Amino acid sequence: MHTSPRHPNADALDATQPPIQQLRAIIARLRAPEGCPWDREQTHASLRAGLIEEAYEVVEAVNQGDDANLCEELGDLLLQSVFHAQIAAEDGRFNFDDIARGIVKKLLHRHPHVFGEERCADSAEVLRKWDDIKRAEKGGHAASALDGISGGLPALMHAEKVQKKAARVGFDWGEVAPVLAKIREELAEVEAELPRGAGSRIEEEIGDLLFSVVNLARKLKIDGETALQRSTGKFSARFRQVEALARERGLFLEKLTLPELDALWDEVKRG
Repeated sequence: MHTSPRHPNADALDATQPPIQQLRAIIARLRAPEGCPWDREQTHASLRAGLIEEAYEVVEAVNQGDDANLCEELGDLLLQSVFHAQIAAEDGRFNFDDIARGIVKKLLHRHPHVFGEERCADSAEVLRKWDDIKRAEKGGHAASALDGISGGLPALMHAEKVQKKAARVGFDWGEVAPVLAKIREELAEVEAELPRGAGSRIEEEIGDLLFSVVNLARKLKIDGETALQRSTGKFSARFRQVEALARERGLFLEKLTLPELDALWDEVKRG
């Protein structure tokens, strides 16, 4: 395995180099003994929160359809990958080229219908073959069809991936109607638990209800994460308008009754 030098050479910041090489050189300089104290202190573990935050900012830019912001946020996300690669390279474990080489190899191997002689009729067959190839890479048959799903995903995304994996082996309803019936069933179970008060049981039933709603979104080919983000954004925008309207009228939200708050909300909603 080839590792990059710990100290960048004299022409490390040569503007004639490709941008990716300039980025790698900058990170190496920042990590060098004479570099930035904060950057030199970072580890794989300390960068975890930043990596997650940058990924979500990319998603937000996609949702907003803002190309300029998307370009910037993808750059911030790329920075995270280069940073992790530099930390590993300093210890002689792997470097950025090893990362790129690995993903190139994976993409070539997992797309025999593009780079080989095999053919796939549609995206569903592509996904099935992808799973078959992935299992073979791991040494044969997986213990479960759900193997390979990261436990670090947000709960909604995790639920959707579990459902998709199960659906690929036929564990899925063919129509939307039984999914709706399941939601009604789970909602009834939540209502039945309400008189008993809060506790682990009501938490379990609400979890079942949420899981069923995610399943409905999946069946309708709606990304649950995006749908929830949009609804939350819509609520936030209207709530801010309610606050602004209350300020214009010299009102304080915390002193209003619920019917008065609802009246302001309805006024904002009507536009």
